Amino acid sequence: MREWLPIRCWTAPGRARDRSDVILFLASRPVVPRPSGPAHPGTAARRRRRSPLTPYRRLFAAPGALAFTLAAFVGRLPGSMLGVSTVLMIATVRDSYALAGAVSATGVAATAVAGPLLGRLVDRYGQAGVAVPAVLVFVAGAIAMVLCVRLGAPAWTLFCCAVGSSGVPSLGSMTRARWAALHREDPAARHTAASFEQVVDEVCFMAGPALAMVLCTAVRPEAGLVTAAALLLVGTLLFAAQRRTEPPPDPRPARGRVLLTPGLRVVLMTFLATGAVFGSMEVATVAAVGSYGGSTASSAVLALQAAGSCAAGLAFGALPPRGTAGGRLVAGVAAMAVAVLPLLTARGLATLAPLLFLAGMATAPTMITGMTLVHRLIPAARLNEGMTTVYTGLLIGISTGAAAGGWTVDHLGATSAYLTPAAAAALAFAIAWAGRDRLRPGYGAVPGPSGRS
Repeated sequence: MREWLPIRCWTAPGRARDRSDVILFLASRPVVPRPSGPAHPGTAARRRRRSPLTPYRRLFAAPGALAFTLAAFVGRLPGSMLGVSTVLMIATVRDSYALAGAVSATGVAATAVAGPLLGRLVDRYGQAGVAVPAVLVFVAGAIAMVLCVRLGAPAWTLFCCAVGSSGVPSLGSMTRARWAALHREDPAARHTAASFEQVVDEVCFMAGPALAMVLCTAVRPEAGLVTAAALLLVGTLLFAAQRRTEPPPDPRPARGRVLLTPGLRVVLMTFLATGAVFGSMEVATVAAVGSYGGSTASSAVLALQAAGSCAAGLAFGALPPRGTAGGRLVAGVAAMAVAVLPLLTARGLATLAPLLFLAGMATAPTMITGMTLVHRLIPAARLNEGMTTVYTGLLIGISTGAAAGGWTVDHLGATSAYLTPAAAAALAFAIAWAGRDRLRPGYGAVPGPSGRS
């Protein structure tokens, strides 16, 4: 009717109007686009932005990001090979697992002391200026270890070599510091970077020990340690060569200690207990799989736990974080404590494998959130020291948990092996819950070089 009226006004006899009036009338009518037309050109772009991989594409769009990530991966993979390679080499050549375990434990203890000190030096003198000398010292110690084992040197020389090769540069902490510097003003990108770095850690955890076992058993007993030292040297040198993405050091002496930050102490103690979960769960899984008669499948079953963490980490990084970081940490360790409990009911590989995959899914979000808190609690000029300190706590927890898990298997049997990781996960939740108020931003933050928090 509305389309017919102006025409009728134009043609009806005796009621003709001026042509210009009708044209003005038609021009004044609003034009409504038909909904059946082609999609708006911005729709495809919005769909691309909603893709789960979009945050990761944006992450690596930064100049130099891919180069330092690949270089660091070469140097990070050996980190999970060192312990297995050392134990297998000494146990095979010297025929003593007791000596191998003691030497490995000595190296872990020395690393726990050297790690935070190296992180402090990195903050002050730069990544390349510290990582390159540190890796050269490590390689010298590793070569000395191989020679002492092969030439039948006294046992005390092995302990000296373990201490001498403990100054391993923490490329994982340094890559995280580079992401933080590249995306200083973009919290969403930092969240995605933290998720990606946790996935890289899990990939190294899956591939490193398996590679070390193959080299030590199928090639030569010392092949694992030699390969690990070579990869660490090459990876560190390549990483140090990427100078344009290196955060600038602060040559001024750092004031105070990062452990004086109440929130960081909460994260450190939580990671200590979380490390005990990882260490005891590895021992418990090996014992459980052996009791099922499938000891050769223990590596594959353990890889399922890391695979679950990888899947959760990728999904977690693609989603925007919700709530506070402190609340997410509490939720993560709570999920970890709940996810471990069903493992106590496993009675075969068919049930243990999927339960381990599900239990691993709580790992990545917890670790990612913990490192996010370190970024927020510690000034940028102390970031390497803070991250290395927290990872040292995780390393100590893994060693302690492995020892406690072994005691549980020996005294309570393989069927009760998961009691230790369950207790450690409950302890991690208790620590995080008790210290949740200290995880708020600005709560007792350590002062930066300028004296500001």
